[in-house]
This record gives sequence, structure tokens and C-alpha cells, in this order.
Amino acid sequence: MNQLFALKSQGLYRSRRIIDDETVVNFCSNDYLGLAKNETVVMAFKNAVDIYGVGSGSAHLICGHSKAHHLLEEELAEFTQRERALLFSTGYMANVGTINALAGKGDYVFEDKLNHASLLDGGLSSGATFKRYSHADVTRLEQLLNNSSGQKLVVTDGVFSMDGDVAPLLKLVNLTQKNSALLMVDDAHGFGVLGKTGGGLIEQLNLNANDVPILMGTLGKAFGTFGAFIAGSETLIETLIQTARTYIYTTALPPAIAEATRASLKIIIQETWRREKLQSLITQFKTGAAQLNLPLMPSDSPIQPMLIGDSFHATKMSEQLLEAGFLVSAIRPPTVPKNKARLRITFSASHKSEDVSRLLETLHKLHTLEN
Repeated sequence: MNQLFALKSQGLYRSRRIIDDETVVNFCSNDYLGLAKNETVVMAFKNAVDIYGVGSGSAHLICGHSKAHHLLEEELAEFTQRERALLFSTGYMANVGTINALAGKGDYVFEDKLNHASLLDGGLSSGATFKRYSHADVTRLEQLLNNSSGQKLVVTDGVFSMDGDVAPLLKLVNLTQKNSALLMVDDAHGFGVLGKTGGGLIEQLNLNANDVPILMGTLGKAFGTFGAFIAGSETLIETLIQTARTYIYTTALPPAIAEATRASLKIIIQETWRREKLQSLITQFKTGAAQLNLPLMPSDSPIQPMLIGDSFHATKMSEQLLEAGFLVSAIRPPTVPKNKARLRITFSASHKSEDVSRLLETLHKLHTLEN
């Protein structure tokens, strides 16, 4: 009870909202390409429900692994240009399970301090010596690698979920190869958005499976569905099937979701206009924000954080935006560092240019009132 009181007094108490997308414009969703309600994706789901039902009924290794799952894994492997892919029920399970399967006592795990909580929890729970380096600080990471021996695993987000910036991936590839370390990249917020075909940060930088041997992606963001996957070598995937507890001991995601994801994957590859429109909206917002002196953090991704600082202030602005018809979440500690509370504004191909204009106008008005 004291803990709850402390959270409220610090402006850190979290509350759930029942969302009605018909009354507000949602600027905090990760549905970057607008596929969550796409007719083709929805129809693929409905048709699959008629075949498979609404649940998988079991874990993959018992009787939950359907043809739909298997086909999706093959298509994701081809999409990422890797030997195999493995579906997980959630991104959290994929990250924790993979790190725990690959690192343990006597090993080392190195992570960016701004990595997603699931990556950090994976490192903490692995039993390996766990070291964090300052955000994007490759020099510090090199020092840590030089002072360690044994198996080394470097783990990073591709696009950082709360800041919207990207990892210094080319430098990380060079550094891990130089130090015989494995590199794992969580590109949850890059897939579908970055790269010519939506292959993410890895595709955008022309990297391959030798450069990034462990690649993680989620399906609940640009794909518009649910779940996650790890892509990599035959040996990696077989190791995870045999030893990743978060894969072995949980129910497989519904086959109907897998079929819906197969449909969204085709759209991601073929309908390049979605990425083009998304980039146009991001450019419109960044240009307008600069003209209005809004305190945006540096980002070229659909994640455009507006730095507020004080948690109470960020919450108040989020509430005022909701009253004006915009859903924008206030992100506060411990999700972000102390005194770094922000409005996490995200964009989707489903947004309209006039939505962005009205949002800018409202943000400017609120920011002017507070300053």
C-alpha cells in the first residue's frame, strides 16, 4: 500500500484506459503501417478461424504447431534471409528465452542501458555476468569486451522504443566480430518500417546473417497482429527449440494469428507506399515541430518523443491532448530515466496529413501555455 501511495505522490502511477478509436486519433500505437484493421489481414484471420478455431490448444512441441505456424516460419526466414525462424508467443518470451538459452554461468552478456525491459530481464535472469554500457557508447562496450573472457553475447535494440533513435549497428558488427562475440538485435520497431522491403534496420544497412546472427522481431507492431520470432541459423533455431523454456513451456499463438500475419507480411513487402506515406508524415511532423520550437528528441523513426521532463507535467499534457481528441501516452520513470518524462508520439500510415497538422497546432498551444 505504501508503494502505491509513493507512486501516486511522484506522478508515476499507471492507469489503464479503455480505448475508443472512433472518438480520438491514436498517436501512441505501434501499428506503424496501419495493418491491424486491414481488410485483407482481417479476412485471413476470419477464414483461418473457420479452419483452426480460435486457439492452438497446446505448446508447439505437443500438438500446437500447425501448418499455418510452419508456413509463417518459413516465410519469415525467407524475408529475413536466414536459414530458419522460430515463432514465440510474445516478444518478451522471445527475448528472455533466447538470452537464457544462449548465455549462462561463466558467460558474459553486454547490453545498451536503454534496451527494452525484456532484453534487460533476459540478461539479469541468465546467470551470466551481466554488464550494461551507456546508450550507444561503443567505446565503453569495447572496454568491457576487452576485459572479459569466455563466451560473449552483445544485445541491443535496433530502433529504441522510447527514444526512437537507432543503434550504432555497423560499429557493433565490427566490434563483435573483432572480439568473437555473438550479436543479438531486437528490431521490433524496425521491421516493416525500415529497408526497401521492410526488412528493418539490418536490410537498411545492407547487413547479413553473418553480421547479425541472432535477429528478433515482433508481429504486434508494423505487422499489425501478435507474437514474435527469432531468425538465424539452423543451429540457433534448433538450440532454442530444445532449450528455450519460454518456447517449450507455453501455448503456441493461435494459428489464425499466424495466417493473418502471413497476409500482412505480403502487404509489407508489396505495398511500399505505406512506408513512403509513413515517412512523409514523419517529415511533416518534424518540420512543423522545428518551426514551432517543440522539444522533440532526435529521431527519424515513427517514434517521435517530445521531452517534457516532469512526470506530472507529462501526464497533464497527455490528459489535455485526450480532451482535444488525441491519444498520446505520457512515458515516465522507470520506463525512462528520472526527469526524462515525455510524450511518446508515434505515427502510422493510417494517419492523415490533416491529423498531423491538428496535432502540431494542439501541441504548440499546450506547450506555449506551460511555458
